[in-house]
Amino acid sequence: MNITFRQLRVFTEVAQQGSMARAADTLHLTPPAISMQIKELETQVGLALFERHGRQVSMTTAGEYFLVHARRLLGNLKQADDAMSRFKRLEHGLLTIGIVSTAKYFVPHLLARFHEEHQGIEVRLRVVGNREQLVTMMEAGEVDLSVMGRPPREIATRAEAFAAHPLVIVGPPGHPLGKLGNAPVSALEGYAFIVREQGSGTRTAMETFFAEHRFEPRITMEMSSNETIKQAVMAGMGLSFMSLHTMGLEVRSGLLHVLDVEGTPVMRMWNVVHLQSKLLSPAAEAFRYFIIERGEAHLLAHDEPLLRRDAVASASARERPKLS
Repeated sequence: MNITFRQLRVFTEVAQQGSMARAADTLHLTPPAISMQIKELETQVGLALFERHGRQVSMTTAGEYFLVHARRLLGNLKQADDAMSRFKRLEHGLLTIGIVSTAKYFVPHLLARFHEEHQGIEVRLRVVGNREQLVTMMEAGEVDLSVMGRPPREIATRAEAFAAHPLVIVGPPGHPLGKLGNAPVSALEGYAFIVREQGSGTRTAMETFFAEHRFEPRITMEMSSNETIKQAVMAGMGLSFMSLHTMGLEVRSGLLHVLDVEGTPVMRMWNVVHLQSKLLSPAAEAFRYFIIERGEAHLLAHDEPLLRRDAVASASARERPKLS
């Protein structure tokens, strides 16, 4: 087979997006160019890799098997490029950062500051719906570094905590529990909860918290979007357990209210993670040091108006390892 890496990149992006048009936008190509690359690839393989459904596509069984090998080949190419960058000792090249959706509220700001200091590095940000999807991308070698809450146990990684991650119970303005100070968890009995989907780090943290307090919330809705959950809570449809970092604007403007509930905020940690087997490029090493050194200060400035600064700082000091 005479397959090019460009065809593999186009194929994996179409598989990721489920649409040739969306893949064209991401890769800055025209839809006809994407379609031509896929047709040439299918000719080389000798099998249909996608089934067409109007503007949408889905992978055939052959396509699903081929995707595993395509991602592996692209991952090997990226590692070879990183190794050559080390020999050049130049701060340039491509850096791909994968993040869970909850981290999209602060990582872009850190990346903007990083780019100001390292303008020779091209940065790409891959935002996924939840932790499980990000672990899959890491395993396939599609990202250099990942920003996530709970590090994966499924694969061998190196995880370094860089900042505290407060999770709180939030309700609409004027909610009856908003008038109570340090309400017991049992006071949540009977109230509807709108929660993240299974597989998200926020959902796991919520289930752990309630299990520790022997409380079973009344879950009425499950959603994969933090933005949709916030709108539902603001509309008075229920309470939610959410990352404080996803709703700073709404809390400051009075659209959402953080409830003072026993045992909250639940403090977790943000981690920067990479595969143990992955040789980091100079660009990836630079960002790793940057986020460990600067991430905590950035998030403390975000948290301070919403929570007591000393609570956040003490949690970070207890759990954050020293930079190595």
